[in-house]
Amino acid sequence: MTTQRLLHIALAGAVAGMLTAGTAQARDFTIASWGGGYQDSQRKHFFTPFAKEQGINLLEDTYLGGWAQFKAMQETNNLPWDVVQVETSERIRGCEEGLFLELDWSRIGDKSQFVEPAVDDCGLGVVGVSQLVAWNADLVKAEPTSIADFFDLEKIPGKRGMRSDPKGTLEFALMADGVEPADVYKVMSTKEGLDRAFAKLESIKPQIQWWEAGAQAPEWLLSGDVAMSIAYNGRIEAANKEGKNLKMLWEKNVLYFDNWVIFKDSPHVDMAYAFLKSYTDPKREAAFTEDYTYGPPNKAALQYIKPEVVAKLPAGDNIKDALFTGSEESVDFWLDNLDEITERWTAWKARN
Repeated sequence: MTTQRLLHIALAGAVAGMLTAGTAQARDFTIASWGGGYQDSQRKHFFTPFAKEQGINLLEDTYLGGWAQFKAMQETNNLPWDVVQVETSERIRGCEEGLFLELDWSRIGDKSQFVEPAVDDCGLGVVGVSQLVAWNADLVKAEPTSIADFFDLEKIPGKRGMRSDPKGTLEFALMADGVEPADVYKVMSTKEGLDRAFAKLESIKPQIQWWEAGAQAPEWLLSGDVAMSIAYNGRIEAANKEGKNLKMLWEKNVLYFDNWVIFKDSPHVDMAYAFLKSYTDPKREAAFTEDYTYGPPNKAALQYIKPEVVAKLPAGDNIKDALFTGSEESVDFWLDNLDEITERWTAWKARN
């Protein structure tokens, strides 16, 4: 676990008053996120302004992903954080095991003001990220006009970059084969539907280059190693900010939403709710997109973002036909089928 970083923005008088009144907690209010430049931007737009408004010391830490850090907290009964940004699977597990608090949305805001994927009983959406078709406009002559073109090697010759994971990849294959997003899990729940997804991938298997890390997709597009790739929108736009000419196709993208969760036994539950409410400020969410082109949870944020920037975000019309991986249907499907599908996926990839 990384060393906690103290934001020295407390009002000394306020802190002294708290100590005199005997209301100081055993530790200061603490938020954990993903670290790096991403957390630097969160600090600038959300953490520092919130701490100043509240007149508090605010500690930060880095969450490494997965369940290991949470398991250690459960085993040692040591709770170093109050709020943490998590992915869907950890949000669900933490809620089911009673580690995370079931939210009182009346303390955060009207659910209707947020995009649907940002609202959950245990979590508030932080950012939306999409996996979609991307290509290098300087190298590809015939540009794709639909996700079906990803599998059309005659129209657009060349290798294809894809994430080395069945989750999201099989869904994309079915959508490219004509299945509507709303029907993907119903189709994939049948033997015929799952066979159909694998068959679609099989049709271009010799041309697939599997990536493990998100940074690989834009690197391969820029080098010409692949003609097209499934990629994270933020990675593509980061490359374009450096003067590159990568394009994105938003049709039926695969949408992910991280969540803020509150620890049920946090000694700072009231402050945690205040933070979540502060985070939903549409102007702050809009300002954050200047650093990272992720979709804001508050729909009102779009009115404060330039149209040319909105066009690059997983937001508005860009996600009108997206497949949301955090939906109840998606989560239930993968909880029931992950082991079996992973075994088949591993064997399929290993075959020549």
